[in-house]
Amino acid sequence: MSVFSAMDICATGMTAQRTRLDIISQNIANVNTTRDGNGDTYMRKSVIFEEKSYVSFDDALINATGYVGKGVKISKIFEDDETEGRLVYDPSHPDADEKGYVLYPNVNTVTEMTDMIDASRSYEANVTAFNASKNMSLKALDIGRS
Repeated sequence: MSVFSAMDICATGMTAQRTRLDIISQNIANVNTTRDGNGDTYMRKSVIFEEKSYVSFDDALINATGYVGKGVKISKIFEDDETEGRLVYDPSHPDADEKGYVLYPNVNTVTEMTDMIDASRSYEANVTAFNASKNMSLKALDIGRS
């Protein structure tokens, strides 16, 4: 296992959480979007993570012996089409139906803010682990100099 493995794993976590934060921000920005470029109602997006796959036999062998994994990656960004959107009575809105209701996206701001706090805390945890690994490497170099 290389000296930089822990830093590589932390970096994959930071990249994944940054993408998650981008998706959450996109959802919040479109909370009142009644029509996208195709004329459809905006659908909430979400991210699915999975462990990075092993690309070589050596990586698989190291994993089988109980050592550290390879990190995380985004396996899928999907639209939540199971949750219903909000119906709001606004007959003056250009997207209102014949009864005067407008279909707004299935984005809940409270849920998005909770997810944003979770993602930012996960990002901070990865930064802390990265800095701890860096400091341990620096201390090892200092010991080698003495």
